[in-house]
Amino acid sequence: MSNETNDQTVLTKKDLRRASWRWIRVGISSFNYQTQLAPSVAYAMLPSLRKIYKGKDEDLRLSLDNEYKYFNTNPWIAPLIFGATLAMEDKDGVETLDGVQSLKVGLMGPLAGIGDTIIWAMLPTIFGSIGASLAKQGNPFGIYLWVIFNLIVLFFIRSREFEIGYKQGMKFLSTYSDKLSIFTEAISVLGLTVIGALIPSTVSFTTPLKMVNAGVTLKVQDILDKILPSMLPMLLVGLFYWLIKKKNWKMTTVIWLTIAIAMVAAFFNVLTV
Repeated sequence: MSNETNDQTVLTKKDLRRASWRWIRVGISSFNYQTQLAPSVAYAMLPSLRKIYKGKDEDLRLSLDNEYKYFNTNPWIAPLIFGATLAMEDKDGVETLDGVQSLKVGLMGPLAGIGDTIIWAMLPTIFGSIGASLAKQGNPFGIYLWVIFNLIVLFFIRSREFEIGYKQGMKFLSTYSDKLSIFTEAISVLGLTVIGALIPSTVSFTTPLKMVNAGVTLKVQDILDKILPSMLPMLLVGLFYWLIKKKNWKMTTVIWLTIAIAMVAAFFNVLTV
């Protein structure tokens, strides 16, 4: 791993637009249940990373490994994150990889909420309603309004998001470069908070077990909820984290273990969803 830092950046507007077009072409087409959008991220970033780490094959490998880690957010707004992370790597190389990953994890949840709400719900509803209303009155502009909205307005915005993210990221690094370690620590805390919040919303199961004592029936799940809500999903995620981090289990093995636990627990009526 290189310890050098760059005072001069190498990426140009052309590099950022090339990355943007590669992301638009691929997007969610490489989605998988292990790393979700990560393959598309690596594909979009590859030419820019090759330029940043020109002549440093080991640094390029480390950076690509970082890009292949789990990532998922609204694909239309994701380039804002990618532009900012490219600015970090363009300035300080592999020394920023931990900060890059923390930034991606910390922002993918909030931006997914914003992107899904605005881009996939609010704007299509507004423009679709106006277009449908015009078309119902016999005005052909109603159809063109919808086409303009999709192919020009949002398409133009999407092609510029890498540049916006890069410029704002570089501005932040130039202004607060001496506080980068504090920023990295803060964004790491945000990332861990987001991951923790995802557990009860994405891992959902309970136990139907009951205990009978002196004629009184107690539900085990009610007792667990009073001690710590979502205790069982948290324990399961903790087990998987331990297996992956400490025992070097592969993600595919963990998925098979999840299926086995689900089948056995369902058969004996120990767990339910």
